Amino acid sequence: MQIEIKEAGKTYIENGQEFTALEGVNLNIEKGEFICLLGPSGCGKSTLLNAIAGFDPVNCGSIKIDGEEVKEPSTRNVTIFQNYGLLPWRTVLSNVELGLEPMKIPKEERRSIAENYIKLVGLMEFKDSYPRQLSGGMQQRVAIARALAVDPDILFMDEPFGALDAITRMKLQDDILEICKNEKKTIIFVTHDIEEAVFLADRIVVMTPNPGKVKSVVNVPLTHYRDRTSADFLLVRDKIFELFNLKSDTYIEYNI
Repeated sequence: MQIEIKEAGKTYIENGQEFTALEGVNLNIEKGEFICLLGPSGCGKSTLLNAIAGFDPVNCGSIKIDGEEVKEPSTRNVTIFQNYGLLPWRTVLSNVELGLEPMKIPKEERRSIAENYIKLVGLMEFKDSYPRQLSGGMQQRVAIARALAVDPDILFMDEPFGALDAITRMKLQDDILEICKNEKKTIIFVTHDIEEAVFLADRIVVMTPNPGKVKSVVNVPLTHYRDRTSADFLLVRDKIFELFNLKSDTYIEYNI
């Protein structure tokens, strides 16, 4: 088991009052899985992602990666955010090289690694361009290349395609699945889009708010690549809609 989450909870003090963002979260994730954390705004999915990534650890229960309790971010894991996080004064190539620089890798080797991942995301002809010269989808591809260049064990992705138009978003969904197949990374992906979760995930963690809890873990019985218009795809999508409409907060392990 790569990630073990047991009775994890997170509380904050806001305006002198205690607010519970997560409560009693239990989840195990195997190496190489693509997990989507799915739920409406305010359900704690980003809070859970940040806790697993070590940016804001839980204050009750535990989260372990490879048997070690998560207390801070690890250089072995990388987070990709919705706003890309590219440095505007660096070219595509030097942005992708950024994470390699502290590793003391020789310049030529560093460039070779960066170019390999720029090629993987289909941007070699733009390697000398600056972020301002790229579309939003292209900038997100650069962010993905930069993350992969350091060979992380886990990729955390917090609604990375949320600011993009529908066509670009679907293209990047295809891209990230292709990368998954080639790179065999564990991916934890936050989304509020049910169809996106069904298209991408091996398992979907359905979360409910106030406080944030895991309502269900859905095993998606579809092979990649998935046809968004197929009867099987629509069946899974509709079953997840049903889960959100259930009034009970009782946890359900859901096999479709």
